Amino acid sequence: MEKIPSFTINHEHLLRGIYVSRKDNMGNQVITTFDIRMKEPNREPAIGAGALHTMEHLAATFLRNHPQWGDQIVYWGPMGCATGNYLLLRGDLQPQDIEELMRETFRFVRDYEGEVPGAAPRDCGNYLLHDLPMAKYEAARYLEEVLEKMEEKNRVYPQ
Repeated sequence: MEKIPSFTINHEHLLRGIYVSRKDNMGNQVITTFDIRMKEPNREPAIGAGALHTMEHLAATFLRNHPQWGDQIVYWGPMGCATGNYLLLRGDLQPQDIEELMRETFRFVRDYEGEVPGAAPRDCGNYLLHDLPMAKYEAARYLEEVLEKMEEKNRVYPQ
């Protein structure tokens, strides 16, 4: 059985950043899947499940309501390895195209106060699995250490 492309990325050298994971043609549109990598795989602890779940609720809410990008958002959700998130957008895009959007998103998560959107029994399949303080911490760390200092090494997958 042939490996899928994401399993061919050298995770031993993968840094935190924003990467184009794949591009798919859907009719006459391109869907770009971004790897929003918040942790260096296998070299630092993964994001806790509660923090990642809270980040999913907050980021998805922010992105789908964004005045410029909202109509292009297809999906935001956590990676199974808990080292980041996937963002799917309509359009043939590159990491540089969404860097400011990601800074806005992670500022929103970092600064969020109040009840987590959709974190009630009727709205969420695991409403007890939320950790707002850790989501805010992880967002602040990624924002300050990666998004505000982006370099080419944080945009191009290692070979």
